[in-house]
Amino acid sequence: QVQLVESGGGLVQPGGSLRLSCAASGSIFSIGTMGWYRQAPGKERELVATITSRGSTNYADSVKGRFTISRDNAKNTMYLQMNSLKPEDTAVYYCNADRIYLTTLRALEVWGQGTLVTVSS
Repeated sequence: QVQLVESGGGLVQPGGSLRLSCAASGSIFSIGTMGWYRQAPGKERELVATITSRGSTNYADSVKGRFTISRDNAKNTMYLQMNSLKPEDTAVYYCNADRIYLTTLRALEVWGQGTLVTVSS
């Protein structure tokens, strides 16, 4: 059993900051590209940022300069530092791993259950 568990969501005022974490657990050998996605009410899920196992990053234009994605491969954990938050950042944030390589040599794509971020005064 492999799972991704997000944490760190909550209510924050416009202009504030939050740090999301995504921890992978299970019989993991290695993890490929990881990413954060979000889904606002009534909208489709969209990419926020991705990071490869070597640390190369990619961001949606809407969050460039405000959000920073990072990962700690030794801890199988990914982070999203969100600064200068805006009301339009309100969404459920999901973490994803496109390939989790297990010790059994299987590879799986895995999604977390999501964590709610609400930006409001």
